[in-house]
Amino acid sequence: MSATVKTPQISRIEVLASGLDSPRKLNFGPDGALYVTEAGRGGTGASIPSPTQPGASAFYGATGAITRIQNGIVERVVTGLPSLALPDGSDAAGVSDIEFDAYGNAYAIVGLASNPANRDNLLQVPDFSQLIAIDNFDGGASWTRLSDFGAYEQNNNPDGQNVDTNLYDLLIKDNTAYVVDAGANALLSQRAFGGEPTLETIFPTRTTTNPLTGEAIVQQSVPTSATVGPDGALYVGELTGFPFEQGAAQVYRINTEGQPEVYAGGFTNISDLAFDKSGGLYVLEYDADGILNGTDAGALIYVSPDGKTRTTIADDELINPTGLEIGSDGDIYISNKGFIAGQGEVLRLSLEKDITFGCAPLYDLVKHYIMSDLANVYQQALSHSFPVQLYSGA
Repeated sequence: MSATVKTPQISRIEVLASGLDSPRKLNFGPDGALYVTEAGRGGTGASIPSPTQPGASAFYGATGAITRIQNGIVERVVTGLPSLALPDGSDAAGVSDIEFDAYGNAYAIVGLASNPANRDNLLQVPDFSQLIAIDNFDGGASWTRLSDFGAYEQNNNPDGQNVDTNLYDLLIKDNTAYVVDAGANALLSQRAFGGEPTLETIFPTRTTTNPLTGEAIVQQSVPTSATVGPDGALYVGELTGFPFEQGAAQVYRINTEGQPEVYAGGFTNISDLAFDKSGGLYVLEYDADGILNGTDAGALIYVSPDGKTRTTIADDELINPTGLEIGSDGDIYISNKGFIAGQGEVLRLSLEKDITFGCAPLYDLVKHYIMSDLANVYQQALSHSFPVQLYSGA
């Protein structure tokens, strides 16, 4: 009997947290709580050129945070993390993901979206573009810098494009931290969270048309997310660079030679990925009609385990979503309004629960085990060896 995999259906969407400052990726901790990174709202400190607004500046402030959601309580448990944003707090760069290792230790990455020389010479805040260890969750500002991915980009620039770094997704697997650098168009790793980063792969450029001039231009990949597939391989989703057109984003599978191969294409501005227990893939789109096309509605798309069908299971409820996590119960958790200071949310998308197992109704499955147990009892009674606990409740 083979299991029947059905397309997930959303039964309810609820807001678990609101008022967040540019929430990004989120993850469950060993305590069962949900932790979400907040890139912050910048401040009034030193500035660097804005990566998104020509002629504007992004200003530094220690306004980044990590927030814990547990038993209905929403609490910032790490504060004072570095943040860069426009004067209104939008378009923030800061802490972008959190992960836990097998021992329950917490790690995070801090973005930048700029040349690391600007960090060193203008901001003089070394925490940007770093892998860090979170020392504790007592509401204070205590962390340890582990690895400088900004320095790696400055010294190596492996994609050969402009020198730029923006750490955006963190994945821990087998005592190795995998870091997606959206600015460097690269997947890098850090073995045992110390020493020099290692380049895993570079994501390819392609040629497209500048909609403003009609000229052919080079479009960068801008990878934004990484996850482990049911086959144990790494899968990476991309936002794509300017002009961020609809249908151009792809999901890559990293093959055994370390090269990215297209697993699925035709998506738009991917911000995160996650596989479910059946091997189906959730793809979260930051902007479903393309960043330059006016609306901010995102989408959550489900790709069947065999890759043959894809279904949009949420769309207009999602506004520039940035993070995706699947709970142990199969429900979906999303960081929403991910680039807006003070308006960010964490949503829970509850799935309709399926009471079937493969082709058999659940009661048939239960009946099977009950009958098996009764047969067992009968055989034990014949041999005078059935356990007293069966009837005593012990």
